[in-house]
Order: sequence, then C-alpha cells, then structure tokens
Amino acid sequence: MKNYDSAAEALSDLKKRGYEADFSTDTICLYCGDLDIRFNPDEFRVDEEYHFKGDPNHDEDAVVVAITSSSGVKGTLVDGYGSYIENISFEKAKQIQIHSAI
Repeated sequence: MKNYDSAAEALSDLKKRGYEADFSTDTICLYCGDLDIRFNPDEFRVDEEYHFKGDPNHDEDAVVVAITSSSGVKGTLVDGYGSYIENISFEKAKQIQIHSAI
C-alpha cells in the first residue's frame, strides 16, 4: 500500500487508478448517488484503507476507503472516525465478508 500525506492526495491517486465512484454510507449499505446504486456489505470488498490524523484540537481525523463491488464498480468513501454511529461500520463490513468467505 502507498503512503499519502493527505486524504486529497490519496483520493487523487485512487481516482487515477480507477476508483471513480463516490460512495457514502446509507443505513446498512453503501450508496453512490451519481450511479444511484446501493451495495450491501456482502456485495463489495475493501481494497485499501488510509487513515489521516487531523489537527489535535479538532475532530478532523479521516479515513479514505477504496472499494470494489462484486459487479466491478470501483469507488471511494471518505469519512471521519466515529461518524458511523447509525451507519455501517467498515470493521463490521470486513467481519461480515470474512465470515461469509469461511
């Protein structure tokens, strides 16, 4: 995996590598508004994940996640740590994927 200095740098490189869709979390799935599609945790895999620490005086820690769906759609999700209170947790999504592969 590569090392990036910022979330913007990571996003730029990932887009160059084909991760073009912009995902957001939606209840228990990922959603891409531009394509109007949703993916449940068993319909995508997390390819890469990058964590960035923000200013210690602010809650600006961020995670950039590169995702590929089972149908081949590649995109990214950008969010802050701890903001998944009512949404999907990627740690949970990874656990679901690992358990379903066993």
